[in-house]
Amino acid sequence: MTVSQLPEEAEVFARYLRELTALVDTGAGWCGVFWQRDPDGMRACLDGTELPPWDVLEALLQDLAAGHGAPAAERETVRARSLHEAAAAARDRRAGGRETLVERLGAMRREEAYAAERERELTARLRASTDGSEWQGLDVELAWARDDHERATARCAELSARLSALDALSRPSQGRPPAPDSWFRAEAPVEAPQAPEGLDSAPEWAHSARPAFEDTAGGRPGIRQPKRRPRGARYAGLDDDDGSGVFGAAAMPAPPVQAAAPRGARYAGVEEAAPAPAAVDSAAVAQDTRAVAETVAVLVQLRSQGRSGEAHVLLCEAAGWPAARLPVLARALHSAGLGADWPTLLWETASLPPDRVAAVAAALDRAGLGEDGRQLLRQGVARPAPEIAAALLALDDESGHEHEVRALVDAFVRVRTPEDVAQVARTDPRRLSALLLDAARQVSQSRYRDVVHALRVAGAAP
Repeated sequence: MTVSQLPEEAEVFARYLRELTALVDTGAGWCGVFWQRDPDGMRACLDGTELPPWDVLEALLQDLAAGHGAPAAERETVRARSLHEAAAAARDRRAGGRETLVERLGAMRREEAYAAERERELTARLRASTDGSEWQGLDVELAWARDDHERATARCAELSARLSALDALSRPSQGRPPAPDSWFRAEAPVEAPQAPEGLDSAPEWAHSARPAFEDTAGGRPGIRQPKRRPRGARYAGLDDDDGSGVFGAAAMPAPPVQAAAPRGARYAGVEEAAPAPAAVDSAAVAQDTRAVAETVAVLVQLRSQGRSGEAHVLLCEAAGWPAARLPVLARALHSAGLGADWPTLLWETASLPPDRVAAVAAALDRAGLGEDGRQLLRQGVARPAPEIAAALLALDDESGHEHEVRALVDAFVRVRTPEDVAQVARTDPRRLSALLLDAARQVSQSRYRDVVHALRVAGAAP
């Protein structure tokens, strides 16, 4: 396919992506990782022949935040998501678009199953290992498998949402007009990503080499060479038969042999007592039950009539419900045969503010859906570090949110780089550094040492 054959929205997004990458250091951070792991995939995305998964855009926006500050990244996140969604919808509407989505969703689900099995296998080998050098190698491989599993799960939800939107467009319901085409098109003209104030570079983004911004080592993930090229979800962006595709991923930190519950600094060394059960508000329970029953009934009707787009809108609305109501909805969806809608709902919830994500994850954990809660947290912490810091401080200011604070810290320390952890700590070292260090200690000793070093470099050591 040539660029001239691309939908207009895809060309607009490709131009935006080129302008965005011109604002970051292509030899460092996540952008550097992508170029190192899969230069052909990067070129395919930049010339518009492929569309990168959304998590790739989030990683590039993290680079932007590290180099130019959180406000610049936050400003571009809104524009990037809008253009990405428009480009995806335009691609999906092409002839054969649905078949391509179904094929990629199937491939991603196979990757998810493979990564889960690989994770179980490596965990068993790691526990049985007595050789230190072998343990270290297995440790890294296990981190790759875990990352593959997390990415595949998130991308399955993304592809499912695109498929639902496409079905709604291709099969409009009786008596209802189809969605206007403008819903799926990028607004014109599209503004280029804005360089932060005070920079001398640009705006010659589309016509010149990237600006010569200095690398800020304290805010970007490093690039490590793994023992082998890992296969998995991150390589499923292109239609390659060999399983490789767009983008490698950053080297993961050495994972723990067994995941431990996160513990904040204030709880270090203290045997935690089980929280007293909260008093049951019968009126609230009745209200939740009624709202869930009504929503599931509408979803069943919409799905039976092929009105998938309206069903997706309903799921987006449900993501904003009170946190305690979502576990009830999860069980009701599965009971009604709508289990496939649950990952989509989690995906939408992960885009909410971090404190909201943490509250929902805590509610899921209390309801016995801990794995869903952990998945939600892993997706939810992929945002600028200052935003995470603000959420942690806000939660810590309010009593009764210890579980949410600890869960959010644990997920952030596991998923993000030590430099990102240090950036969070710098917001308020007195309150956050010890909390982050304690979470890193629960991950692994190597992770703890990396975080200690990053905090010292950033001047945020406790």
